[in-house]
Amino acid sequence: MKNQVTYEFPLNERIRVFIRLEQLFQEFSHFSASPTIADKRAAIGVLLDVMSIFRRNDLKSEILKELDRHTKVLVKYTDSDNINSTQLESILSRINETSKKLYATSGKIGIAIMESDLFQSIAQRSSIPGGTCSFDLPEFHYWLEQDESIRVKDLERWISPFNEIRTAITLILDFIRSSNTPSEEIAEAGFFQIALDKNLAYQLIKVSLNKSQPCFAEISGGKHRCSIRFMVPSADEQRPTQSHDDIPFSLTRCLF
Repeated sequence: MKNQVTYEFPLNERIRVFIRLEQLFQEFSHFSASPTIADKRAAIGVLLDVMSIFRRNDLKSEILKELDRHTKVLVKYTDSDNINSTQLESILSRINETSKKLYATSGKIGIAIMESDLFQSIAQRSSIPGGTCSFDLPEFHYWLEQDESIRVKDLERWISPFNEIRTAITLILDFIRSSNTPSEEIAEAGFFQIALDKNLAYQLIKVSLNKSQPCFAEISGGKHRCSIRFMVPSADEQRPTQSHDDIPFSLTRCLF
């Protein structure tokens, strides 16, 4: 909702990586669609972050495991009278199609981009503050000065190896976020604790509160117990303090 702000807390490393990638893909789309050189620099910086995550993780197999798990869960509902069978078949078809496309990709995703001289040079210089100036990377400067049509075409080509992963992550996170109904809660004196059923595979905690509330949610914990503290920012830029007020909020324990 427009009048609410939502804070999410992943309960395992896999979902944490998925949400980080989701944010990076959204940023890439935003910056690559803007015509200024500054935006194109930002788009390349985001793409380097995406590539860094893929270097450290075997995301293809992780995502395929998640899609397979979702399929098994959804198949259990195919004979239920309370389920829209047409919608369920459509969802299963989307999962199956996405899985097939991922299985069809060979080798490490994005390896050609990761090994290109241009991107290795940009990555090395990016660790230096202001290290990608024209005198540092004339090839990068040359690309930045090309026509917008050329830059957009190149950005689309460079992000294309990750498109199926992006589709799969969007599908998975949408399922998880909508897997349970929110409950209305009150954090007394700005504090609330959650006990999670050990027999259920919770993936994500969502906390939503009205934007009019002068505080933010700070969530900590693990897969069995979480704490939520509603913190009030300091006017003099000191450390935020926990609210003394009772804070109403919506809580969603996301499964799947």
